[in-house]
Order: sequence, then C-alpha cells, then structure tokens
Amino acid sequence: MEIALGIVAGLLLIDIVFSHYWLGAGIDRPAPPRATPDAWPSVSIVRPVKGADAGQMDNFRATLDTGYAGGVETIFVFDDDADPGHANAVRAIEEHAGAGRPGTARIVIAGEPPANRTGKLHAMIVGGEGATGDLLAFGDSDTRPGDTLLTDLVETLLADERVGCTFAPAVLTSDLRTAGDVGYATLLNSMYGSAAARAAGTNGQLPFIMGQVMVFRREALADVGGVACAQGELVDDMAIGRCLHRAGWRNVMVRTVLPIVGGGLGMREFFGIYRRWLLFGRNGLSIRFTWPTALRAVEYFLAWIVLVVSVALGAWWGWGLALGAIAAMGLSNAGLHRRLGGGRIGWRGAWMLWGTVLLAPIVYLTMLRGGVDWRGRDYRLGRKASLRGQAG
Repeated sequence: MEIALGIVAGLLLIDIVFSHYWLGAGIDRPAPPRATPDAWPSVSIVRPVKGADAGQMDNFRATLDTGYAGGVETIFVFDDDADPGHANAVRAIEEHAGAGRPGTARIVIAGEPPANRTGKLHAMIVGGEGATGDLLAFGDSDTRPGDTLLTDLVETLLADERVGCTFAPAVLTSDLRTAGDVGYATLLNSMYGSAAARAAGTNGQLPFIMGQVMVFRREALADVGGVACAQGELVDDMAIGRCLHRAGWRNVMVRTVLPIVGGGLGMREFFGIYRRWLLFGRNGLSIRFTWPTALRAVEYFLAWIVLVVSVALGAWWGWGLALGAIAAMGLSNAGLHRRLGGGRIGWRGAWMLWGTVLLAPIVYLTMLRGGVDWRGRDYRLGRKASLRGQAG
C-alpha cells in the first residue's frame, strides 16, 4: 500500500511540475503578426462604467492617453449622471482637453437595460450607436491600458483581413496585499491567463474573446448583428467571440498585457468574483481551454487525499511525495502569476496560492442559487449561465 501511494503521489508531482512548464511555454509564445498601415484608421473606444473602481481616475487617464497615431474617440457610458464614477469621468475629460492632448471624449447616458440584457451590454450597444471611428473598441472600467496597447491591437487586426477582433490578456498587476487579492490573481493570472495563452497557440487565435479591451472591424460586427448578438448572455465578450468564430472571422489575442488594477480585496468580495468566474466558465468555454486547469485541480485534490491516507497509514513515501505535489501547485501558481507580469505577492495572503482551488467546492455550492449579483444588478440565470428575465 505504501508503494502504491508513493507511486500515485509521485505521478501527481511529476504532472503538476510538467504542466507548469507546459503552460509557461504558452505564456512565452511569439506575438501574432502585425502590420503598420500607411494611414491609421480612426478608433472609437466605448467604455461602460458603473461605480467607482480602485484607481479610477488613473484608469480614465490611461484610457484617454492611448499613444495611438490615428484619431481616437472615447465614449464613457453610464446608467445615469448620479453614478459615482460620472464626476471622475467629467474631470478626466476636462483634464485631457485642457492639456491639449490628442483625441476627443464624451459621456453618454444609457439608462436602464431592457429585459434579457446585462447593464454592460446595454451600455456597449448604446455607446456604439453614435461612435464615428473606422474601428470600434470596448474597454472595461477597471482596466488601465498602456500607451502602446491600442497600437498593438490595431496593427494585429490589420495584419490579416479575416481577423475580426483583437484583444489583450488581462493581468492583475497591482501589489497583492490581502488574501482576496491573491485569490483573484490566482484565478485571473495563474489559472485563466496561463490557460488562455496556451490555448491561443502560436497564432493567438481563440474561438471566443476574453475581452476586457477588444477592437473590432466594423464589417465583422455587421456580419453577426453587432454586439447585440450577445443578447441574453451573461458574458458578452465570450458570446460575441463565438458569433464571430461561427461566421468565419478570427479572434486573436495579442501578447501585450492589459493591466487590471485592484488592491485590498476582502474575502467576501473575492467570493463574489470567484462565483462569477465559475459561472462565466459555463458560458461556452471550450474543452481546449478548460481541460489544463481542470486537470490540475483534480490532481491537486488527489494529492490532498493521498496525503491524508498516507498519514493515516504511516506511509511516509506517499506522505512526502503528496506534500511535494501540494507545495508544487502553490509555487506553480506563483510562478505563472509572475511570468504573466503579475504584481508582488504579500506574505499575509500567500496561502491563497494553495487555498483558491480548495475553496472551489464551496463556491460551486453557492451556484445552486440560479442568479448572480454583478455591478449592483441581480441576474437570474438559466442553462449555461444564460440570462432569463429582467436584471434587478
């Protein structure tokens, strides 16, 4: 029995280490082809905003200061002018114009979404209706794009006429001070980010979009009925990407990362994010994307089972190798996080490098309730996390 436990634990350790290097190789993939145009197309960036995110003013400033050589129109979209972020957007636009920087910006009020449509998708649709740019882009409110990102996205889009959308991998780059911060980084960077990089391969193509910032060709969106093709879905970017993929367009993820700025996330807030991410995963992620993360999670739980059984039986070979597999998983999460450009991990929350996966069964139990709270709205969900009914 001791030998059998040792063999199982040893195999788990080997595969966890192997998968770490295998995922890391995906992170280091070459950048997809890019083309510098003779004349830069203009871009309209629609940025739905609800609430006041951490570092919001700096996020808005970065959105306006794109460093892009062509014309840029930025459209901030709110439910109403009483939103906590509205005053910050006004101030950021005034600062930008007062400094004489290139590009124009304005605010659009979208109002409440109709039934079967998320507030974010509603803001995207309303904000895009009056957009004038040759290309149409969308950006999440908690992102802080660097001054080369838009250029990289456009150049990659123009390199191949069948590329309908380009998007950037989102990475939590701020320092991780709390256990909630580390848990969020483990989800976003170590698990989802590394799996997406590996699944994208050498050409950066995916059958869906993970689009905290994404740039579209107008003709590609016209082929699928615009972003409204995601009507009835909880996760707009993944749904739009699937629509484009089915229509024969390509979704390409660039190498340049998109910084997500957080900090001070409490465990209650983290649980809410965790639950949403697991629900998002039910919304059409391919097996090609999910299997590496799922396999590593299963191996991690098996390592804990082998550890407990080995200790109970006094099987020290199994005990030692299982503990090594468990240690390797947390260290792998830290390594993949750093390799993607993630922020410094504080020691107080470092235990979540190991704890995030262990919490998954608890989070899954909370998903028995058929709904999710997202940006102040409560959505009732049906099969595969699709919407059913009006947002609260």
